[in-house]
Amino acid sequence: MHLRNDGLTDLEDINNKIMKRLLFYLSGITLLLFFACEKDDYIPGQGSGGVGGKLPEKVEGRIVGAYVTYYGKSIPDPAYFTNLYYAFAELYIENDQYKGFKVEGNESRFEQIVALKQKNPDLKISIAFTNNVENADNKQAGGFSLLAKSDAFRKAFALDCRAFLQKWNIDGVDMDWEFPGLTWGAGAAYDVAVDVANHVLLMKQLRETLGNKYLLTYAGYCKDKEAVAGGSRYIDIAGVAPYVDMVNIMTYDMDEAPKHQSALKDSKAYSDCVRAVNNYLNAGMPADKLVLGIPFYGRRSFSASPTAINYRDILNLPSSYKIDNWDDDASVPYVTYNGQYYCGYDNKRSIAIKGEWLLELGMKGMMYWDYDGDDNAGTLRKAVWEAMMKK
Repeated sequence: MHLRNDGLTDLEDINNKIMKRLLFYLSGITLLLFFACEKDDYIPGQGSGGVGGKLPEKVEGRIVGAYVTYYGKSIPDPAYFTNLYYAFAELYIENDQYKGFKVEGNESRFEQIVALKQKNPDLKISIAFTNNVENADNKQAGGFSLLAKSDAFRKAFALDCRAFLQKWNIDGVDMDWEFPGLTWGAGAAYDVAVDVANHVLLMKQLRETLGNKYLLTYAGYCKDKEAVAGGSRYIDIAGVAPYVDMVNIMTYDMDEAPKHQSALKDSKAYSDCVRAVNNYLNAGMPADKLVLGIPFYGRRSFSASPTAINYRDILNLPSSYKIDNWDDDASVPYVTYNGQYYCGYDNKRSIAIKGEWLLELGMKGMMYWDYDGDDNAGTLRKAVWEAMMKK
């Protein structure tokens, strides 16, 4: 789900870590959700912008979640979401020993985000954990695969999480181990024989240590665990269901051009929102724990440059590009370049349609990756809020 993405303005190459795909749709799709959360093409120094008009009142029990990154520059407006996920914190492993974790980047950025609670005391803030390494004083050395194998490490990590939440007076932990039983170019360790089961043990330990005072969520793939030679990969949906408050399903990067990345329903794509949500429901995850993911960017490719483009830049594409083409069957827009499919994305129309659909299913809400991908007018974040708080 969450890879980084630098300088996409004017369609420059935004992905300095695009991985080759694993074997069967790992020629493309095993990596899907990991790529979704790329570092966006935020313009340094540009504010978050305001949105005119009065927002619908919050409907109790419904969720609007925003991922906010350590490398972003804007300070989000907390009027447009109920839950904020700070991306990311990373593990420190030395000589096969768990040593703790730190937020990525400058801690002052995290302090600014935590301070949003002063503007919105009802805001719930979670720290999101990645299996990647970005900090200069850290290196990739086992990650969650190593940590989750040890009962002592699982307990130590859970205690550290609780202490961190208490120190910063925030509300939860969001696990973004993408994914148990596989890896890609970042080089994180994995073990198909035990990762999936150990991930369940880790979530169980977190719940036991955090209790019911704190939120426990995770970034979910578009499918359930699956068997591979020697074991399994992805997340055991039924296994973790008793321990989590919500699942942020990454219903984006489910394919690349010329197919849609976030279609509501599209049999031609590797997956779509309907199939992804059904995978969770069929595995026994309650509908009221499910949160649908919305991309604030367009997906062009998993390997060719540019790989993705933020919504704010889609709006400013030159005349050779046509935006807001519409696919009635898939219920999503797309961009064409000189008449050819360029990238799939979401807009106000598709967000409204998805909102009606998920509320009919009794789902919890929507989340998006990521806040800074929106335009200065806040078009998408306003659309998400309106879709979820519609009475």
